[in-house]
Amino acid sequence: MKPQIIDTFGRPHTYLRISLTDRCNLRCFYCMPEEGIELTEKEHIMTLEEILEISKTFVELGVDTIRLTGGEPLVRKNFEYLVRELTKLGVTLKLTTNGILLDKYYDLFEEAGLKKINVSLDSLDKAKNAFITKRDYYDRIMKNIQDGIDRGFEIKLNVVLIKGVNEKEIGDFIALTKDQHVTVKFIEFMPFAGNKWDWSKGVSEEEILNKAKEQFGDVEVLENPKHSTSNNFRINGYQGTFGIISTITNPFCSECNRIRLTADGKMKNCLFANSETDLLKPHREGQSIKPIILNTIKQKKFSRDGMDVKMDAEQYEKNRSMISIGG
Repeated sequence: MKPQIIDTFGRPHTYLRISLTDRCNLRCFYCMPEEGIELTEKEHIMTLEEILEISKTFVELGVDTIRLTGGEPLVRKNFEYLVRELTKLGVTLKLTTNGILLDKYYDLFEEAGLKKINVSLDSLDKAKNAFITKRDYYDRIMKNIQDGIDRGFEIKLNVVLIKGVNEKEIGDFIALTKDQHVTVKFIEFMPFAGNKWDWSKGVSEEEILNKAKEQFGDVEVLENPKHSTSNNFRINGYQGTFGIISTITNPFCSECNRIRLTADGKMKNCLFANSETDLLKPHREGQSIKPIILNTIKQKKFSRDGMDVKMDAEQYEKNRSMISIGG
């Protein structure tokens, strides 16, 4: 379908990220506030049928890519049914997960043609991983990642870098790309409600590249695909690649084609947007949500919901926590 969800800057939006749940089997401190979150009551969460119906509407408006996120999407009951039905929409399906339950679904993903999987992994040190996630699933996650690579899935590792926590592992992560077709995505620490963000804890794109050059020498700059959220690189002779998602120091908003749908059916124009548009309530009332979607996208700001120069605590603290937005 021809893209119809176009904002006032002329950007067509063809990529929908759907959060299936705000529940997760990990407790990463940068994603979930220390005190936890108030989980959304079941009656306010989209049913699988509602997810499918709303997704179909987006596809009719030109969306051609859907990424399933959470919380942790694989904890959603009857996840297999949802994947099978979404494949019937003719979209490219992608997944972001913490990797714990991947072994249960690889056969399904092969059958459905879901090949692109992002796995959140913030440390290659078992003890540090447990410190970050507050759980001990490291061995299982690493096995599932390796199995996915061996089975030919396009595995990307999402690494949120936080100074004093894991920035010394940049070289270790890049070294993973030497002999395997895997991509490492370094993500600058981003602010959300309750995650005690402070850029003094951040690691910039410049710092990451400097560390890479110090350890590996020349770094090959790759051509970024259209709508890429990262600047992408390769070490000469390595099979895999690494990228940097520099949301804070070098925003990639000019070609943004993404829309977010929260587990409770709210459309967000931007990860940092405070404003949300309820699609679930009018959908349940039998209204057409197409004009609502098209009107909502017209309210999208050019970059980071208007935080063009600096991250404003008065704004981002009014946003949701990351776990309830969708990773």
